[in-house]
Amino acid sequence: MVENSVQLAPSILGADHSNLAEGVLRIKQAGLSWVHLDIMDGHFVPNLSFGAGVVKALRGKFPGMFFDTHLMLDNPHLYIDMFRKAGADLITVHIEPDYPLDGTLEEIRVLGAQVGVSLNPKTPVAELYGLLGRVDLVLVMSVQPGFGGQSFDASALDKISTLAKWRDELGLGYRIEVDGGITAANVRECLDRGADTIVAGTEFYKNGAALMRAMGLSD
Repeated sequence: MVENSVQLAPSILGADHSNLAEGVLRIKQAGLSWVHLDIMDGHFVPNLSFGAGVVKALRGKFPGMFFDTHLMLDNPHLYIDMFRKAGADLITVHIEPDYPLDGTLEEIRVLGAQVGVSLNPKTPVAELYGLLGRVDLVLVMSVQPGFGGQSFDASALDKISTLAKWRDELGLGYRIEVDGGITAANVRECLDRGADTIVAGTEFYKNGAALMRAMGLSD
């Protein structure tokens, strides 16, 4: 069971890549505790980001921050132990690739991290239903993953509503996270549908104060 308070998890994909530590520091200085780490392999998504070494280095500088680690990988099961040892607090894997998903979720739990699952915009939300009792977080992608700065796909709103309805019906406590194209202008729609965890990279680093106000996280 996880707490249901609204969280903003800025993605350092939107930070200055020559100084990611400064990007995390800005999150901390904003009074936030979650850091979203987008790990991309160039196969499952058409982009590369950074690996466990960077996560470990940032963990050394920011021991108190919550590392929300999103593995956009074809074979995430091969890297769970590595990212947990690097400092990941929550590890989210996608349901689309062909790998042992059930065993991977179990390994994340056994290693002491929180468990997340994610689905892409074209994946029906019903494919997650059987996993909901085993996870701490469901990540709804509101863009096709791979690059920051894309426009929000409104089809994510119905998925959020469905996940919130199932959460109530099943008496579960998983968080509902949304990632992709979130701005100060559209974040309220996501929260009103039942999302409680918002990922924003480009918007946080360009317009963070307005985003936090829209979320009710600042005056």
